[in-house]
Amino acid sequence: MKEINSFQLITVPEGLDASVKSRAVTVKGPRGSLTKCFKHLAVDIYMTDANTIKIEKWFGKKKQIAAVRTVCSHINNLFKGVTKGYLYKMRAVYAHFPINCAISEGGTLIEVRNFLGEKYIRKVRMHPGVVVENSKGQKDELIVSGNSVEAVSQSAALIQQSTTVKNKDIRKFLDGLYVSEKTTVVKDDD
Repeated sequence: MKEINSFQLITVPEGLDASVKSRAVTVKGPRGSLTKCFKHLAVDIYMTDANTIKIEKWFGKKKQIAAVRTVCSHINNLFKGVTKGYLYKMRAVYAHFPINCAISEGGTLIEVRNFLGEKYIRKVRMHPGVVVENSKGQKDELIVSGNSVEAVSQSAALIQQSTTVKNKDIRKFLDGLYVSEKTTVVKDDD
């Protein structure tokens, strides 16, 4: 069953500048600018006026219509990224061997040493626009921050996956670096 037309409107928040060119949405805000391309989706994306983006799908089936709201969610994530930014906190968990995290190249490369007492140095490179740093107030805590939610979460996932335990009972060997909190760089007033 095809629906003739389904669409959603997004209002660009005040203080932000958004533009759409051939299904590539660019958002500029106080924290910088982000661009996301939606060329892999067969939906129409255009600006109806200066601060309204319209996403619509003509004659779409159920799965194709679902893409409309997905695009809206992605664009809202761009808005949140350029205003508040994204910040993931990670904690080092270990039973015996203390995990040592050394950050180099201005917060773009992290080296994980002494994981389960291994001599191997795990090097994880952050995605573009993402910075990792050691927490000032909390021991064994990393802070991964940036504007793009995809880049920040993917970088945190790469750090977490670098410390997977091989050939052991993972119920017993719980060592690793795990995401402990997902928040924004700029905190809300409430």
